[in-house]
Amino acid sequence: MNRLTNRVLVLVLVALAAIAIAGCGGSSPAAVQTVDANKAVGMVDSRVIIDVRTPAEYAAGHIAGAQNIDVEAADFASKIASLDKEAPYLLYCRSGRRSAIAAEEMAKAGFTDVVDGGGMADLVAAGAPTE
Repeated sequence: MNRLTNRVLVLVLVALAAIAIAGCGGSSPAAVQTVDANKAVGMVDSRVIIDVRTPAEYAAGHIAGAQNIDVEAADFASKIASLDKEAPYLLYCRSGRRSAIAAEEMAKAGFTDVVDGGGMADLVAAGAPTE
């Protein structure tokens, strides 16, 4: 190979490496959006609300209309598998940690519109109705 061919080959390899690295960027799937409590409260009437806390936490009080699917339960994956992957979802937990985990899992499972609303206390403080 001559010098020009070597240079072209190196440039092509560098460009391919840059494309591969760029494709791996971003820590959360595009299907997941994280919003603050005020924005989440504005979405309550237009989304399926999922409380990802434990059944005991849910029984102690939850956002009105929310269904309970415990993200830390062994059957979480099978429960979300029965949901419509195209429907819009709003998730929350106690502090926001579990809702972030659940949102990531749902995105990996093929859900296309998942909003992580964070923690229940923030949602209540922003005006979310409770039951």
